[in-house]
Amino acid sequence: MSKQKFASILLIFVCLAITPAVIAQKDDPDRKRAFELYDDAQWIEALPLFEKLAVRYPEDGQVIEALGMLLIGQTAYVKDSEARKAARKRGRELLVKAQSLGVDNALLKSTIEAIPPDGGIDNGFSLKKEVDEAMREGEAAFARNDMPKALEMYQRALLLDPKLYEAALFAGDVYYKTAEQKKASEWFARAAAINPDRETAYRYWGDSLMKQGRVTEAGDKFVEAYIAEPYSRLARAAFINWGNKIQIQLGHPEIDIPANVSAKGENQTTLNLDPNLFKKDASANSSAAWMMYGIARATWPNGEFAKNYPEEKKYRHSLKEEAAAMRSAIKVLEEKKIKDPNSIDKSLQLIMKLDKEGLLESFILLAMPDEGIARDFGPYRRTNVENLRRYVKDYVLTGGAGPKK
Repeated sequence: MSKQKFASILLIFVCLAITPAVIAQKDDPDRKRAFELYDDAQWIEALPLFEKLAVRYPEDGQVIEALGMLLIGQTAYVKDSEARKAARKRGRELLVKAQSLGVDNALLKSTIEAIPPDGGIDNGFSLKKEVDEAMREGEAAFARNDMPKALEMYQRALLLDPKLYEAALFAGDVYYKTAEQKKASEWFARAAAINPDRETAYRYWGDSLMKQGRVTEAGDKFVEAYIAEPYSRLARAAFINWGNKIQIQLGHPEIDIPANVSAKGENQTTLNLDPNLFKKDASANSSAAWMMYGIARATWPNGEFAKNYPEEKKYRHSLKEEAAAMRSAIKVLEEKKIKDPNSIDKSLQLIMKLDKEGLLESFILLAMPDEGIARDFGPYRRTNVENLRRYVKDYVLTGGAGPKK
């Protein structure tokens, strides 16, 4: 369970269990005490200890990571904006160093990605001064492990602004920390209701349900976190970890597309085809379908994209393009009225199946997104969340095998 705020707000240090590395300094009493405070969420007291340890053990990746997280975390309650920016900048630099020393986890990577190298702009919790101040007081109390005060301040902020996602989320985190899991779940549910398109509350909720032994319900929440923000390292890691704990191999259908398109400016589109398509033993039906897929995609950089995305000035690979190209391939096969499915490759069979089930777009967005396609996720989710949920249930939870017949 952790406590995170992303780029849209403050990125706060999270309660992350860190096992001290098996190194010579592991028996250092100062190091042991620092990590005890760290794990007990007594971060204000832990910070100066980690500052000393970082000087003493500059190559200890776990110490460097903890110090970086603590520096970033204190920006929640430091009042001076320039001091907050400087702390975020230094904290990020330390996390990058920890990564170079071999520390590797989803939180570390997400934190580095979320903070610009210069520390970025601090937008605060709220534009309303009294709300922002209440949240900062709550964060300061949480950092010194004063949970009653933290809860009081978070609830005060939510009373002043009933739509403040972080207030409900952090109130739940207090109950999680104090092992009152039923209340924690209730508050995480409130946060999810305030903004169902953010993953954090679902993920925390799943963690809380796991503590209660409600494993199946927890899985439902990790699924919701994943389909809320599928490109979040933390959402993906939590979903995969849950699958590992219950021994479920998560995965997508394996679809290999032997054609691609690259655009290099106006009227410079290159269609790349796998040479295997033209071998003597290759399926003629499959080759024809994939040729049409490539041709369909080649029309997008210099024509179809502008028609479908008139508000965008620069071409990008898009959900509409990929889906249209796949359906062009399917159309070739349908026109041939193929009776023997074994006469076409398995990838085309899967594409046809997904399209028939209404899950083709969900597959594209979740299984094969690039930077361009990912931009279409939000608009698609707004009207197709049930399709995303069904795709994950039928395919991802079955390791890509699909629904049972």
